[in-house]
Amino acid sequence: MERLTFPAGGAAALDEYLEYRRIVGEDDGGKLFTPEEYEEYKRKVLPMRSENRLFVSWRSPTGMDCKLVGPETLCFCTHRYKQHKTDFRTIPQQRPLSLPCRVTGCQCGAYLYVPLNGAQPVRCRCKHFADQHSAAPGFICNACSKCSGFHSCFTCACGQPAYAHDTVVETKQERLAQGKPVGQDVPYAAMGGLTGFSSLAEGYMRLDDSGIGAPSVEVLDSPVTARDHPFLKAFQASSSSPETLTDVGTSSRVSSLRRPEEDDMAFFERRNCGKIKMEKAAKLKGKAPLPPTTKPS
Repeated sequence: MERLTFPAGGAAALDEYLEYRRIVGEDDGGKLFTPEEYEEYKRKVLPMRSENRLFVSWRSPTGMDCKLVGPETLCFCTHRYKQHKTDFRTIPQQRPLSLPCRVTGCQCGAYLYVPLNGAQPVRCRCKHFADQHSAAPGFICNACSKCSGFHSCFTCACGQPAYAHDTVVETKQERLAQGKPVGQDVPYAAMGGLTGFSSLAEGYMRLDDSGIGAPSVEVLDSPVTARDHPFLKAFQASSSSPETLTDVGTSSRVSSLRRPEEDDMAFFERRNCGKIKMEKAAKLKGKAPLPPTTKPS
């Protein structure tokens, strides 16, 4: 396999271009800014993004953000979030906030998230896919005449139907008032609701305040019971001895906690080493010689 190599300074130039693209997005119209234009753009836009960033999420009736929208997340109109208007010098007072699509000819007047069923768009009750409906208000089906507007009964992982969810656009202050994470201020365009790596997970799996919330110390330290997930029970049941089972359970809970001074690589390496040691100990115990027995005379 041929190895890709960069000339001297090529990797740094690639990083600079990626940084440029994340900041500028499509505001340059496809023609790169000159260094002077780029600096002027940042001088005008970056303070505005820091003060007026909008957070976009797909929220269930229970208040959980089942999906946090990012730059590449598709809208009902099939265009991405970064192709919608996301920067405002002054945030409008009306609610809900509308983020119209900027693609020429698109009839989308407000960003609207629609979930996917695997890799496909979900179906409407008229049996046609979401992308077969008009992006204009009303969302009439283009493939049939009996549809009165897009309405999907697709069930989200949270247990609620898609039609019960709302695409929510809110400010940093509005989000903080609800106790939801806002992350750090970043200069990048169309970040939406992304505040960290956990933002990419579904709401019921996200261990922060935008999902089900981080478990308490009492929950993390509590012993595994018959009501817990089978994976936890199988992981703890590597030994049939009650004493060893308790020790394994305690060590596994301790090793799964990240230490303050650890980086990602050190954390995962320590967990992997602990797992290997436990497996070796279990194998050695299984190979222990049986006690001698006397043969009947």
